[in-house]
Amino acid sequence: MYRTRLFAIRHSGKFEWMYQRLEKLMIVLDPVFARIGYNRVEQPVALIEKGVKGLLFDCKMCGQCVLSSTGMSCPMNCPKELRNGPCGGVRPGGYCEVKPNMLCVWALAWDGSTRMKGGNKIREVLPPVDRSLKGSSAWLRVSREKAAKLREARESARTTIAQAFPAARANEPSSAPLAEEPSRAVNKEQRQ
Repeated sequence: MYRTRLFAIRHSGKFEWMYQRLEKLMIVLDPVFARIGYNRVEQPVALIEKGVKGLLFDCKMCGQCVLSSTGMSCPMNCPKELRNGPCGGVRPGGYCEVKPNMLCVWALAWDGSTRMKGGNKIREVLPPVDRSLKGSSAWLRVSREKAAKLREARESARTTIAQAFPAARANEPSSAPLAEEPSRAVNKEQRQ
């Protein structure tokens, strides 16, 4: 597992590219997931996510994946579970103070982030772990939130136009006065 984790960090740019494609696919599938029901989809997606991320990143399924912000190095692998940088006990050569044979997760994160287009995200302060999300699918949660934001943006643009229209109608009437109808266009029943 440890060697695979190091491989993922060395190739973090490629994994970032793959994750972005997966995220787009999950957003496209949002209507399908909503129709099936997110509660029904959660467990199978979480199982797949656990298998893939467990193999590649030694994922602990915290439910709040930050791999794209930490150079594909999972901070939950830190014995102290630090989410915003290394502790003060990093040994010479970048080794962990708790597990001396393991490289510090954050030393690896900085290395991995240099290979990513979005590597500057490592500088953002991450919120503390919400333990209630442990075991849930971060892929599903993030794609659902992004799909909801896209829907809100589309709805906002649509309602902005609709809200502007009444003001335009007050300034400019929507119809011109009607001309007299030709007699042949009037219904025969109305002529009698």
